[in-house]
Amino acid sequence: MVTSKQNFPRMHVSLYVSDLASTINFYTAFFGKPADKIRKGYAKYLLDTPSLIISFLENPERVSANFGHLGIQVETRAIMDRYLSVAREKGLVSKEEIGTACCYALQDKFWAEDPDGIQWEIYYFHEDAEFNDPHYAEEGSSACCLPSTEGAVSEKVEVPKNDKIKVTISEIKNVCDPQSGCC
Repeated sequence: MVTSKQNFPRMHVSLYVSDLASTINFYTAFFGKPADKIRKGYAKYLLDTPSLIISFLENPERVSANFGHLGIQVETRAIMDRYLSVAREKGLVSKEEIGTACCYALQDKFWAEDPDGIQWEIYYFHEDAEFNDPHYAEEGSSACCLPSTEGAVSEKVEVPKNDKIKVTISEIKNVCDPQSGCC
Protein backbone atom coordinates (compact mmCIF):
# COMPACT_ATOMS: atom_id res chain seq x y z
CA MET A 1 0.00 0.00 0.00
CA VAL A 2 1.39 3.38 -1.05
CA THR A 3 0.75 6.23 1.33
CA SER A 4 1.15 9.88 0.48
CA LYS A 5 2.47 12.60 2.74
CA GLN A 6 -0.47 14.01 4.65
CA ASN A 7 -0.73 17.59 5.81
CA PHE A 8 -1.94 17.97 9.39
CA PRO A 9 -3.95 19.49 10.77
CA ARG A 10 -6.42 19.14 7.98
CA MET A 11 -10.04 20.10 7.75
CA HIS A 12 -12.95 17.65 7.64
CA VAL A 13 -16.31 18.64 6.17
CA SER A 14 -19.36 16.40 6.04
CA LEU A 15 -22.34 17.39 3.90
CA TYR A 16 -25.82 15.95 3.46
CA VAL A 17 -26.77 15.32 -0.17
CA SER A 18 -29.96 14.35 -1.95
CA ASP A 19 -28.50 12.03 -4.62
CA LEU A 20 -25.17 10.35 -3.86
CA ALA A 21 -24.53 9.14 -7.43
CA SER A 22 -24.79 12.63 -8.96
CA THR A 23 -22.72 14.01 -6.06
CA ILE A 24 -19.96 11.46 -6.71
CA ASN A 25 -19.99 12.32 -10.43
CA PHE A 26 -19.68 16.05 -9.70
CA TYR A 27 -16.95 15.78 -7.05
CA THR A 28 -14.91 13.25 -9.03
CA ALA A 29 -14.80 15.82 -11.86
CA PHE A 30 -14.36 18.78 -9.48
CA PHE A 31 -11.52 17.23 -7.43
CA GLY A 32 -10.02 15.38 -10.41
CA LYS A 33 -9.92 12.05 -8.59
CA PRO A 34 -12.33 9.26 -7.62
CA ALA A 35 -13.77 8.93 -4.13
CA ASP A 36 -11.49 7.14 -1.68
CA LYS A 37 -14.38 5.34 -0.01
CA ILE A 38 -17.90 4.61 -1.22
CA ARG A 39 -20.46 2.78 0.85
CA LYS A 40 -24.25 2.63 0.81
CA GLY A 41 -25.39 6.25 1.20
CA TYR A 42 -21.82 7.49 1.83
CA ALA A 43 -18.75 8.72 -0.06
CA LYS A 44 -15.47 10.22 1.12
CA TYR A 45 -12.63 12.02 -0.62
CA LEU A 46 -9.20 12.40 1.00
CA LEU A 47 -7.45 15.36 -0.55
CA ASP A 48 -3.83 16.34 -0.14
CA THR A 49 -4.21 19.63 -2.03
CA PRO A 50 -6.03 21.27 -0.38
CA SER A 51 -5.57 19.23 2.75
CA LEU A 52 -9.18 18.23 3.34
CA ILE A 53 -11.32 15.24 4.19
CA ILE A 54 -14.82 15.68 2.78
CA SER A 55 -17.61 13.17 3.15
CA PHE A 56 -21.15 13.03 1.82
CA LEU A 57 -24.15 11.39 3.48
CA GLU A 58 -27.20 10.75 1.35
CA ASN A 59 -30.09 12.23 3.33
CA PRO A 60 -32.36 14.49 1.22
CA GLU A 61 -34.35 15.65 4.26
CA ARG A 62 -31.25 17.24 5.83
CA VAL A 63 -29.96 19.15 2.78
CA SER A 64 -29.89 22.82 3.78
CA ALA A 65 -30.69 25.52 1.23
CA ASN A 66 -29.07 28.38 3.15
CA PHE A 67 -25.71 26.79 3.82
CA GLY A 68 -23.48 29.51 2.33
CA HIS A 69 -20.46 28.31 0.37
CA LEU A 70 -17.10 26.55 0.57
CA GLY A 71 -13.88 27.85 -0.88
CA ILE A 72 -10.34 26.94 -1.74
CA GLN A 73 -7.66 29.62 -1.74
CA VAL A 74 -4.74 28.92 -4.07
CA GLU A 75 -1.20 30.23 -3.81
CA THR A 76 -0.84 31.92 -7.24
CA ARG A 77 -2.97 33.30 -10.06
CA ALA A 78 -1.40 30.70 -12.38
CA ILE A 79 -2.69 27.89 -10.15
CA MET A 80 -6.18 29.43 -10.13
CA ASP A 81 -6.04 29.69 -13.93
CA ARG A 82 -5.12 25.98 -14.17
CA TYR A 83 -8.07 25.02 -11.94
CA LEU A 84 -10.32 27.29 -14.00
CA SER A 85 -9.17 25.75 -17.28
CA VAL A 86 -9.88 22.22 -16.06
CA ALA A 87 -13.25 23.25 -14.59
CA ARG A 88 -14.23 24.89 -17.90
CA GLU A 89 -13.29 21.73 -19.83
CA LYS A 90 -15.52 19.69 -17.52
CA GLY A 91 -18.40 22.18 -17.70
CA LEU A 92 -18.30 22.94 -13.97
CA VAL A 93 -17.89 26.75 -13.98
CA SER A 94 -21.04 28.63 -13.02
CA LYS A 95 -19.46 32.10 -12.78
CA GLU A 96 -16.10 33.85 -13.11
CA GLU A 97 -15.11 36.98 -11.20
CA ILE A 98 -11.75 38.45 -12.10
CA GLY A 99 -10.67 41.51 -10.11
CA THR A 100 -13.58 41.46 -7.69
CA ALA A 101 -13.52 42.91 -4.19
CA CYS A 102 -15.16 40.31 -1.96
CA CYS A 103 -14.79 40.02 1.80
CA TYR A 104 -12.78 43.25 1.66
CA ALA A 105 -10.12 41.62 -0.49
CA LEU A 106 -9.22 41.96 -4.17
CA GLN A 107 -9.56 38.47 -5.63
CA ASP A 108 -9.74 36.52 -8.86
CA LYS A 109 -12.13 33.58 -8.56
CA PHE A 110 -14.54 31.25 -10.17
CA TRP A 111 -17.52 29.34 -8.84
CA ALA A 112 -18.88 25.82 -9.30
CA GLU A 113 -22.13 24.44 -7.91
CA ASP A 114 -22.71 20.82 -6.94
CA PRO A 115 -25.98 18.92 -7.63
CA ASP A 116 -27.52 20.13 -4.33
CA GLY A 117 -26.59 23.78 -4.94
CA ILE A 118 -23.53 23.90 -2.67
CA GLN A 119 -21.35 26.64 -4.08
CA TRP A 120 -17.57 26.35 -4.25
CA GLU A 121 -15.24 29.24 -4.95
CA ILE A 122 -11.67 28.74 -6.08
CA TYR A 123 -9.83 32.00 -5.56
CA TYR A 124 -6.54 33.83 -5.63
CA PHE A 125 -6.10 36.65 -3.07
CA HIS A 126 -4.30 39.73 -4.42
CA GLU A 127 -4.51 42.17 -1.52
CA ASP A 128 -6.85 43.64 1.08
CA ALA A 129 -9.44 46.16 -0.15
CA GLU A 130 -11.39 48.86 1.65
CA PHE A 131 -14.79 47.81 0.26
CA ASN A 132 -16.87 44.95 -1.07
CA ASP A 133 -18.17 45.05 -4.62
CA PRO A 134 -21.68 46.53 -4.48
CA HIS A 135 -23.39 43.19 -5.21
CA TYR A 136 -21.81 41.86 -1.98
CA ALA A 137 -22.82 44.91 0.08
CA GLU A 138 -26.59 44.51 0.20
CA GLU A 139 -27.88 44.71 3.76
CA GLY A 140 -28.65 41.28 5.14
CA SER A 141 -26.46 39.45 2.66
CA SER A 142 -23.66 37.15 3.68
CA ALA A 143 -20.16 38.12 2.65
CA CYS A 144 -19.07 36.73 -0.67
CA CYS A 145 -22.33 35.07 -1.52
CA LEU A 146 -23.01 34.20 -5.11
CA PRO A 147 -25.99 35.73 -6.91
CA SER A 148 -28.42 33.45 -8.66
CA THR A 149 -26.98 32.04 -11.87
CA GLU A 150 -30.36 31.47 -13.47
CA GLY A 151 -30.04 32.83 -16.99
CA ALA A 152 -26.59 34.24 -16.20
CA VAL A 153 -23.62 34.20 -18.49
CA SER A 154 -20.05 33.89 -17.39
CA GLU A 155 -18.84 37.36 -16.48
CA LYS A 156 -15.30 38.71 -16.38
CA VAL A 157 -14.41 42.05 -14.85
CA GLU A 158 -10.76 43.04 -15.26
CA VAL A 159 -9.33 45.33 -12.57
CA PRO A 160 -5.59 46.04 -12.64
CA LYS A 161 -3.98 44.86 -9.41
CA ASN A 162 -2.66 48.22 -8.22
CA ASP A 163 -5.59 50.43 -9.23
CA LYS A 164 -7.60 51.85 -6.33
CA ILE A 165 -11.35 51.82 -6.81
CA LYS A 166 -13.46 54.35 -4.92
CA VAL A 167 -17.08 53.49 -4.14
CA THR A 168 -19.32 55.75 -2.07
CA ILE A 169 -22.09 54.56 0.24
CA SER A 170 -24.71 56.17 -2.05
CA GLU A 171 -23.43 54.02 -4.94
CA ILE A 172 -23.80 50.86 -2.86
CA LYS A 173 -27.41 51.40 -1.72
CA ASN A 174 -30.24 50.00 -3.86
CA VAL A 175 -27.91 48.26 -6.29
CA CYS A 176 -30.10 45.18 -6.60
CA ASP A 177 -33.82 44.88 -7.07
CA PRO A 178 -35.64 42.61 -4.60
CA GLN A 179 -35.86 38.99 -5.81
CA SER A 180 -33.11 39.67 -8.39
CA GLY A 181 -30.79 36.98 -7.01
CA CYS A 182 -28.30 39.62 -5.93
CA CYS A 183 -26.70 38.93 -2.56
